[in-house]
Amino acid sequence: MPGSLAFTRQHRLLTGSQFQTVFDHPKWKVGNAAFLLLATPCDQPYPRLGLVIGRKRAKRAVDRGCVKRRAREQFRLRQDQLAGLDIILLVRGRIDHPDPAEVTLQLGQLFDKLLAKCSQA
Repeated sequence: MPGSLAFTRQHRLLTGSQFQTVFDHPKWKVGNAAFLLLATPCDQPYPRLGLVIGRKRAKRAVDRGCVKRRAREQFRLRQDQLAGLDIILLVRGRIDHPDPAEVTLQLGQLFDKLLAKCSQA
């Protein structure tokens, strides 16, 4: 397996301007009832992920943490295929007491859909 599968600081969208670039010009959008992925090409040789999970969508910190962990894991497993993309995960609906297996399944499907869309372009 090439390279490390770590989720380091370089794999994160850190500044407001980095987030704003993806929000303003998303080339690909993939979503379901609970989540939305926005993606745009970037000039980096590695992918970067930004998470937007507000308190209005997931009241408990434990629920927000669960979604974040699952999202980072799915991103980390596919980072070689996602190279050159800036991606933002948004939570669309309310999340109360999420089932970790269901969140993992939904996020995995979304990342796979995103990869399929990117390969078509």
